[in-house]
Amino acid sequence: MRFIFCSDYWNPLAPDSAYEDEVNAVQKLGLSYSLIDFEVLVEQGDAERSVRRVEPANVEETAVYRGWMLKPQMYERLYHALREKGLALINTPEAYKHCHYLPEVYPVLAGFTPASTWLRTGPEVSMDEVMAMLQPFGNKPMIVKDFVKSRKHEWHEACYIQSAANRVEVERVVRRFIQLQGRELNEGLVFREFVEFEPLTTHPRSGLPLSREYRLFVLDGQIIFVTPYWEEGDYTTGEAPPLDPFREIAQKIKSRFCTMDVARKMDGTWTIVEPGDGQVAGLPAHADREAFYRALANGLRQ
Repeated sequence: MRFIFCSDYWNPLAPDSAYEDEVNAVQKLGLSYSLIDFEVLVEQGDAERSVRRVEPANVEETAVYRGWMLKPQMYERLYHALREKGLALINTPEAYKHCHYLPEVYPVLAGFTPASTWLRTGPEVSMDEVMAMLQPFGNKPMIVKDFVKSRKHEWHEACYIQSAANRVEVERVVRRFIQLQGRELNEGLVFREFVEFEPLTTHPRSGLPLSREYRLFVLDGQIIFVTPYWEEGDYTTGEAPPLDPFREIAQKIKSRFCTMDVARKMDGTWTIVEPGDGQVAGLPAHADREAFYRALANGLRQ
């Protein structure tokens, strides 16, 4: 097995500082890793050159990318460039897209995640289409995101909509979201019913209301690592998530390595806040890196 990290922009022989702690954990456990040039991949679209420092495998190896998010087209290029080196990324391009884009995996999660609807669009969105799409939600509060990310730290400005029926407010939040996303807008808009979760605290910088959220890492349908999501707030009190219901869902997701962010609603039931591809899902700052990579490596050896 081999772990694939992004190199530092200024020093291509060193890992990106954001992943330095993870590389250190991999080294302490005696695991193998290689570095790719992320900027060459995403800015120049040159996947072959981005993997030029990756040592070829003698026999085909399973590889796990741990780096910045990639649009599916770029992930596919990386996937094939690494295959030429004898390295098979754990998730195929189809599996990556399945978990990376919420609308792709939503049919598997429906009933276990907030009700959602979406619209494929560019920056010039039709507000008539948006309002028609939101009509089934009545005047419920919503959040807006693209197929991958929200602007949750601009909560009132570009994420939270108080009423799906208020066209003025919907347009204000949607236009601002699109403006802030700019070229990073992924595929279109997703609207999700706002669900009130068990509160944790308020983010000190953005004012975002934080819930007692956990990130579950899933390998081959098994939950291998659970960690509190937020750095802020006190997780020592309160209930940890029950894993059995999420194991059943995990086994239906068409991905070898994925994540589920889960939280408890005010009525006491647990739900999936967001799914994601496990390769580009970040480890919270306080998470035990060695424990994570030990669990991942042990799972891959089975």
